This record gives sequence, structure tokens and C-alpha cells, in this order.
Amino acid sequence: MEVSLVEMKPGQTGVIYKMRGGSNLTLKLNQLGLREGKRIKKISSIFNRGPVTINVDNYQVAVGYGKATRIMVEVDELEKDSPGRQS
Repeated sequence: MEVSLVEMKPGQTGVIYKMRGGSNLTLKLNQLGLREGKRIKKISSIFNRGPVTINVDNYQVAVGYGKATRIMVEVDELEKDSPGRQS
């Protein structure tokens, strides 16, 4: 299932497949370690347009709401139906 980073639920994992934005946005996200093909896990988000925290390459990154809406993620199939599953 393809969703934006904002639409993911905390704890879900997936792979970045597309960044909708210009070269400046892509450059800034690349500097944070976010690029197409990277596996990420959503840690948290703040209600009402706050930053989104994700885990990528064993470190946490906070991405602003506007940028997070432009990062499209292919959510792992096993986790999309059971966001509260125990590992």
C-alpha cells in the first residue's frame, strides 16, 4: 500500500519509493539520509501538522509536516492491517 509519511501509523515500516518535490527538497532529504529505496520505520508524529519522527539506518530523524507529506512510502504488507501487533 502506498501512502505518504504522514499517513503511516507509528510502528509501521516501509520503503521510500518516491519524493514529490523539486531538486531543493530532494537534496535536503538526501542530506538527512532519506532517499528512494531506503527502509524506514515511523516512530511518532504530533497531532495537527507537527513533525514526524522516523528511524532510518539506526538513527532518528524528525521531518517537518510539509516535507513529510511529499515522501511517499510503500508500507510493508504484514503491518498495514495490524498496526498494534506485538513483535
